[in-house]
Amino acid sequence: MHLLKYIIVGAAVGYGINYITKKGENGRSIIEDLADNVPHWYDEGKKVVLETINTVNDTLKSRTTF
Repeated sequence: MHLLKYIIVGAAVGYGINYITKKGENGRSIIEDLADNVPHWYDEGKKVVLETINTVNDTLKSRTTF
């Protein structure tokens, strides 16, 4: 039973890799499109992290009284 599970998982992984690396109509694969957008996602993620840190700091400052 375990062997059958490994065969199915292996086939699914192989199909997934084939799908994301296959060239599309524009001559580019999904993985190439994702790789090109990484710097943009990094900048957007950095903005979200900074906003969250500022929100947490403001909340903590408003709750602490000396």
